[in-house]
Parts: sequence; C-alpha cells; structure tokens
Amino acid sequence: MENYSINDRNKVKRVPERGHYDQDTIYKILDEGFLAYISFVVGDQPMIIPTLYGREGNKLYIHGASTSRMIKNLEKGVPVSLCVCHVDGLVLARSAFHHSMNYRSAVVFGKATMVDDKDKEHALFVISEHLIKDRWSEVRKPNAKELKATTVLALDIEQASAKIRSGAPKDDREDYQLDIWAGVIPTQFIAGQPITDEVPGLDIEVSDSVTDYVDIHRVNI
Repeated sequence: MENYSINDRNKVKRVPERGHYDQDTIYKILDEGFLAYISFVVGDQPMIIPTLYGREGNKLYIHGASTSRMIKNLEKGVPVSLCVCHVDGLVLARSAFHHSMNYRSAVVFGKATMVDDKDKEHALFVISEHLIKDRWSEVRKPNAKELKATTVLALDIEQASAKIRSGAPKDDREDYQLDIWAGVIPTQFIAGQPITDEVPGLDIEVSDSVTDYVDIHRVNI
C-alpha cells in the first residue's frame, strides 16, 4: 500500500498527529462504511449530497438517476470532495470545553468520470456488494431500460486523508480533581431484525445475504 501525496488540500491541520495518509487506513474506513457525503460547487453555491458508494481498488463508484443534479454536475469533471465518517463514541470530559468524540473519518479528493455502458453493470455490482455482500446474486438484474435511466460515475482517488481520534477524555490537569464523572459512551452501527415485505400469497424465507448481514452487524456488547 502507498501513501497519498500531502499538500494544503488534504493535510490535516487541526491536531495533525491524528492524520493518516496511507491507503490501508483510508481504504479500511471506506470499506466499513456505505454512506458518503459528496461536496461540489454549482456556480457560486456549495452543495453536499449523501449517497451510497462502492470501492474497487483506488476507485469509488457512485450512481444515480441520469437527470439528478449531482450526477449532471459531477459528470462534467468538476472537483469533488467526498467524506465518510464513523462515530465510535461520545467522549465526556470533566469540563464542557474538552468534550469530544471518538471517530474515524476519511476525506477523498478527485474528479468523477462517466462509466461506459459496457462497464455499468459491473460498477453497480461493486456498489451492491459493498452494501450487502452476495445480494446481487439473489435479485433480478437491471434491464436495459433501467440501465439507461441510471448513470454510474467513477471517482479516482487523487488524494485523501484520514483523521482518527480514540481513547479517553483529555482534561486540564486541575480538573481531574473535580467530582464529575468522565469517560466514553461507545457507539456503533447495528442492524435490527429484518422486516419482511408482506405480499399476499407469498411466504418466502429471509435470504442468506440478509441474515449474514444482520449477523455481522448485530449489537456487540
């Protein structure tokens, strides 16, 4: 794995010791998430849009309706920044000032290009597998009309940085004598019990991809 180049665009300036620039760390943060926030500028107006994504190598795939504002602007090759963040805990200090959170975040920079029609279904497969592994093999594949209505973009990661905080609160030395509880409330993403779409006359068991996903993301106490 390589390190991304560092300049003013991706350098972590606030608490720089929390910054990471290696692909291994950044890929891990991206792979453990599924929702990204994409930022771009339209005219003089900054925009930010949440969207699903999938990673393949040093490339992220995103998709949407061919008529969507995000897709229509990104396919022009405008500069893009994309953020994925995991909140691992609320950090409660003895002072209001030193409250914080434990987190892992990755910010990616690049430009998006349109995926050719011949590669579009593969890119959608990557997104699907990123979200729920093996679901693609269980469902009806998109038909020609659906593929035509969908645009898929590939974002090559030109630069990126990660920022990570972990551990206990960091209070001022004199505040450790205060009679105030301090510590961390852990937080995590969990999956609940699947809710079947009830169609009269059908009684179908929950598919393997869904039960596997729930098993992996059950609450871990």
